[in-house]
Formats: sequence, C-alpha cells, structure tokens
Amino acid sequence: MRQQSVAVTGKLMCGPRPASGVSVKLWEEDDGPDPDDLLDQGHTSPQGTFTLKARRSYFIFNNCGTERELTTIDPVLKIYHDCDDGIKPGKRKVKFRIPKSYITNGPVAKRTFDIGVLNLETIFAKEERELL
Repeated sequence: MRQQSVAVTGKLMCGPRPASGVSVKLWEEDDGPDPDDLLDQGHTSPQGTFTLKARRSYFIFNNCGTERELTTIDPVLKIYHDCDDGIKPGKRKVKFRIPKSYITNGPVAKRTFDIGVLNLETIFAKEERELL
C-alpha cells in the first residue's frame, strides 16, 4: 500500500456576503462495500474562507493527512449550506471532485487545490439535500 494526501482551499459567498460557518468536508469516496472515508472537516471563517487537510484523529492507523489505498484515492469536497434556501429542512449539499493531479504520494500534500470563490446562491447540477 502507499500513502496519498490531498488538500483543498477556497472562499464561499452567499450573494455579496461571505458564507461564514458553512460546513465543509473532504471525503475519499470508495466504490463497493468499503465505506467512504472522512479525511477532514471544518467550517468557513467569518470571511468565508476554508482550507482542508487530513487530521490525525481521523486515521488512527495512518499518518496525518493520508489515506492508505491500493489504487489512487478519489477525493471529493462536500459543502453543506443554507444559502438562498428559505426554511426547508436539512441543508443543500454540493460536491466537487478534486482533480487527480492534486493527489500527492506521501503524508503531506505538495499542492493545494484552490476552488476559487464560489457563490452558493448558484443551483449546482446534481445538488442534493442532507439532514445533518
């Protein structure tokens, strides 16, 4: 097996305002019976910014920031928010696949994928809802 790592950063807006306190999670999606692995999670800052990297507590048997896989990991950023959502139950969930070129062999990501500035008022294709 080999160690692989990934990192992602960005800024979230809700219209003209920073989307602060939005839940962001970095997952490693698996096919088949193996469950998906949570690599890191957090919330956006008052300015709407975030950076995710793995934390040691998520992988007791692995090094900080890594997931051990036989094949290349499939990292996905998931954003859970209420921007432009009214009073509907749950949160809007949007997910973005991280390009393979940002996956690093080893315990520390050498490149950080910057998703840029996203306005969460956008209705994204394949958007879902999640009760948290």
